Amino acid sequence: MRIIFTGGGTGGHVFPIIALAREIKKLRPDFQLYYVGPKDDWGAFYLSQEGIKVRTILAGKIRRYWSFKSVFQNLIDVVIKTPLGFFQSFFYIFFLFPDLIFSKGGYGAFPTSVAGWMMRTPIILHESDIVPGLTNRLIGRIAIEIFASFPVEETQHFPLKKMISAGNPIREKILGGSREEAQRIFGLTKEKSLVLILGGSQGSQRINDLVLNILPLFLDNFQVIHQVGHKNLETVTAEASVMVQDPLKKGYHIFPFLDENELKHALKSCDFVVSRAGSGTIFETAASKKPSILIPLPESAQNHQIENAYAYQRTGACQVIEEENLTPHFFLERLKYFLSSPNRLKEMSVAAERFSRSRAGEVIAKYVVEYLIS
Repeated sequence: MRIIFTGGGTGGHVFPIIALAREIKKLRPDFQLYYVGPKDDWGAFYLSQEGIKVRTILAGKIRRYWSFKSVFQNLIDVVIKTPLGFFQSFFYIFFLFPDLIFSKGGYGAFPTSVAGWMMRTPIILHESDIVPGLTNRLIGRIAIEIFASFPVEETQHFPLKKMISAGNPIREKILGGSREEAQRIFGLTKEKSLVLILGGSQGSQRINDLVLNILPLFLDNFQVIHQVGHKNLETVTAEASVMVQDPLKKGYHIFPFLDENELKHALKSCDFVVSRAGSGTIFETAASKKPSILIPLPESAQNHQIENAYAYQRTGACQVIEEENLTPHFFLERLKYFLSSPNRLKEMSVAAERFSRSRAGEVIAKYVVEYLIS
């Protein structure tokens, strides 16, 4: 049996595919797994490590902000990239002859999903967010089933009869961390609470600036593991070295990106998480039973991060602070409040565990395998 995965190419698409592929291989190591999507060296590296064979295509993206440049780029993407990507996908599907296409959605999944539908290949869609983007709404019309990360009654725009509530597949290994190993890797102490700050797979310049603005005060109260993104590492490191002197400097642990091994120990040992509101991060934080503050990206398509964040806040597991209300000292005071309130932290942790769907990958993998072999 052959399965083609397809998606947009960010960590929000790649890591759930990896989590699902691992579960499928546990059940059926004989299945052949492929990925067809836009060129992404970062994603291709992680996918190929899992034995997933990567094939790249062109994919067009519609930009919803208006400028002369964006109009020109949209024209190129719609007239040239998307049609070429469709023919590339058609070629791969014709020769690979998959039994199933599993679409993680996003603009990078559109050519492969449509080409597969035209060649009568069954398509299963996984939707990460409460509000699907335009591409996923279109793919949802041709998919045989739609797995939803959030409850189906909250997920918008899809017919209920097609949806199955399953959660977002997370890598099982990130739940196996050790506090002792975290102390060794990061050089942590036991004197202060640990805050883990995540800006998504590419980092967040605005969250980095927020932290740098109050870094000395921050480190007076907490120790920090801060994922800043590869492109931001040099700038943040330079600014932090000027602002913070010994002995506070030993409490600031800066990383461009936390790999799977580092992330599992960071999640295990931290007392609190601060992050954007991508579905992957929400479900990983929830499965780790960690209370959190979510700062949704205001420019996210269809405001999906804002919708995700408030849906998660309604469970009691986090607090949402939108960027327009976010000032450095307000942010610091909220963290100090939470980390000085053990009963509140316990309530948030219990709510996070109740929300989490840590076996989502296993559930979806079983469904996929049973569908293919039945």
